[in-house]
Amino acid sequence: MLKGCMMKKRRVVLFLALLSLPVYLWSCAVGIEKPKYTVLVKEGKLEIRQYQPYLIAETVVDSNFSEAGNVAFKALFNYISGNNKTKESISMTAPVNQKKGSEKISMTAPVNQQKTGERYSISFVMPSKYTIETLPEPLDPAVTLKEVPAQKVAAIRYSGTWSPTRYEEKKASLEEFMGRKKLTAIAEPIFARYNPPFELWFLRRNEVLIPVE
Repeated sequence: MLKGCMMKKRRVVLFLALLSLPVYLWSCAVGIEKPKYTVLVKEGKLEIRQYQPYLIAETVVDSNFSEAGNVAFKALFNYISGNNKTKESISMTAPVNQKKGSEKISMTAPVNQQKTGERYSISFVMPSKYTIETLPEPLDPAVTLKEVPAQKVAAIRYSGTWSPTRYEEKKASLEEFMGRKKLTAIAEPIFARYNPPFELWFLRRNEVLIPVE
């Protein structure tokens, strides 16, 4: 009986390992790029960061916190998968022009979610090899391209589910940290998700980010 239990336990462990294997391969083999930043202050999982400028592809949706990412994902994923017009720089002094065809854009992390009035904006960070002039133009008018300027951000990192309750708990901890550091928010909090949906919940990297003065 003991031998049977041990065999069953090993099968469960193997099953969990196989579930996480695609995530490992996806994150390591593809080489997921993230926005560049410098940590200015660190207290456990709480940080103050200085971000360099980066580009995003963004869409805004009428949805609630839990469903916004799912609603917006298709348009953004289609954009990076080729639903775009490729741009080509002709020379150092010429403007950036359109050419026929589309371009696949590497997936990066995180996927950001931020409240905009009564709606939510969802954005993919674009690879650093692009400029705003060379990013392929979206064919879907719901997708827009933006440059996020250099900024200081308060951040808290956590693992686990993407539930609104857990997000609010971590946001409250971050706001308490900001109060102690006398930091003032200058924009709505950002919910940053670094893993695909099929990642095991306890292995996920999630963050709440708040731009500060």
